[in-house]
Amino acid sequence: MNRVMNMERKVTKLGNSLGITMTDALKQIGLNQGDSVLINVNEAAGEIIIKKSTKVALPDGLGEDFIDTLSAVINEYDQTLQGLKDR
Repeated sequence: MNRVMNMERKVTKLGNSLGITMTDALKQIGLNQGDSVLINVNEAAGEIIIKKSTKVALPDGLGEDFIDTLSAVINEYDQTLQGLKDR
């Protein structure tokens, strides 16, 4: 079910931070305490978009440094890799 939920909430102080509560909306997209989210801020439009993070756990033996290096190589050789793919 793709139901759009409209809510109005007040910004409150949570410790030293500002925050809002939206438990029902978070549960609707399957988020629970401790889950990671991606936050996109569009200042010009006055929007904050919160998405469930789809971060994948790395296999044993692969560290963050490997992923960073792989990402750099893919970015550097993107056109070459695209050309190989399209052959």
